[in-house]
Amino acid sequence: MSPLYLSGAKLIGLIVALATVAFLQILDLTIANVALSTIAGNLGTSSSQATWVITSFAVSNAISIPLSGWLAKYFGEVKLFLFSILLFVLASWLCGVSNSLEMLIISRVLQGAVSGPIIPLSQSLLLANSPDSKKNMSLAIWSMTIIIAPVCGPILGGWISDNLFWGWIFLLNVPIGLIAWISIRILLKGRETEISKSRIDTIGLALLIFGVGSLQLILDRGKELDWFNSSEIIILSVIALVTLSFFVLWEMTSNHPIVDLSLFRSRNFTVGTICISLAFLLHIGTLVMQPQLLQRVFGYTATWAGLALSPIGLVPIVLAPIVGRFVPYLDMRKLVTFGFIVFALCFFWRAYSFEPNMDFSSSAWPQFFQGFAIACFVMPLNIIILTDIPSHKLAAAGSLFNFFRTLSTSIGTSLTNSLWEHREAIHHNQLTDLMNQNIQTLEYTYQQFQLQGFSETQASAKLAQNITNQGLVIATNEIFWLYGIIFLLLIIVVWFAKSTITSKNEIEK
Repeated sequence: MSPLYLSGAKLIGLIVALATVAFLQILDLTIANVALSTIAGNLGTSSSQATWVITSFAVSNAISIPLSGWLAKYFGEVKLFLFSILLFVLASWLCGVSNSLEMLIISRVLQGAVSGPIIPLSQSLLLANSPDSKKNMSLAIWSMTIIIAPVCGPILGGWISDNLFWGWIFLLNVPIGLIAWISIRILLKGRETEISKSRIDTIGLALLIFGVGSLQLILDRGKELDWFNSSEIIILSVIALVTLSFFVLWEMTSNHPIVDLSLFRSRNFTVGTICISLAFLLHIGTLVMQPQLLQRVFGYTATWAGLALSPIGLVPIVLAPIVGRFVPYLDMRKLVTFGFIVFALCFFWRAYSFEPNMDFSSSAWPQFFQGFAIACFVMPLNIIILTDIPSHKLAAAGSLFNFFRTLSTSIGTSLTNSLWEHREAIHHNQLTDLMNQNIQTLEYTYQQFQLQGFSETQASAKLAQNITNQGLVIATNEIFWLYGIIFLLLIIVVWFAKSTITSKNEIEK
């Protein structure tokens, strides 16, 4: 590749184009969150099965990410990146025209698989073509895509599902993706990376697919099959445990590993990967849960549920470039610590905000302040992760930590949803027992419903729905308390990383 870096308008154009593609790929992790009810109703399936629309994309995307390093060396980073964009556009079109849940899930699997290289390669191509003095600022602007995309997803998904055909959730990728493809093709012409024709680790790839696939099936189907009371879940658990264990052992001894586990010898890479994976698990899990709660319990439309989440993106738009400007002078561990503390406080605040008469502002304000947390953990953790990684391993490092980050979003979605419904069922039984034990309260409640014109059957159904709603609110509060505590515990992990402050001599250079 040409040793000259891009500068001026060309560098700005590359940043915008790469960030746009990354934005579309991450957008598709969350854009269907608030539209699940619409998709389920349109395709004649249940809401729990509709969550596969989210997890199928995330899992296939996570599995394909480790392949990015090998594919980038085999074909070249620029060629692979451009090819991935075209396939992503095609898969998005297939998702948009799907007329059954099966077709949609297959299309989402394809969409996730072909977009695996997009995030790690957009990051490595950006750093490789930016001059040293602009690298941190470029990374800060690029990181805003990861920050803003999960917020824009629910807004766009909600508005589209309320006002247009839900398929446009995916079809909007087509024109935007093609424009970005043309721009990147022009800007990176003649700047291909070095190509190395090495063997692919087929055994490692097979172990990864079976292991991660089995793990996700456990999370998706566990509730329906009553977890370990089901022989299918037990078999899947054994497969996941055995294949993932053998995967680690195989990758450590293979001459051509599909993932470079030697990267974990870097303390900062290990600490940063653990923190960003768990943080995304908790963050995305709640982003999926909140719009469902707002629609099911508080009667929000998909659009208003998305808008209630949107304030989280306001602060990062302002703060991310500022943080990027002062990166050499700041210890990223302190920024991440601040971010995790704000996350915890906002989650504790959330645990008190969901009440029967909650207004829109009570739902939106915690999201606004949570924006401070988002601005202070995504880009700083990226810097911590890549601090000690040599330039020739940036693509491999980006692939590996993005694999864990993406897989965590899928696990977080399934885990949070399962935990939410499990806790609701427990509270539903407890509240029903309490109601039945207090005959006077029960009779008074029925009388009130009858005065409103409800029959006895309708009153029973209404009472059951009220109990379910109360159970969902209590379960939501419990999850926010739990996740807030976990964020506080993650602060301890962050401080095992080494300082990222650049020395005075390096700054002057």
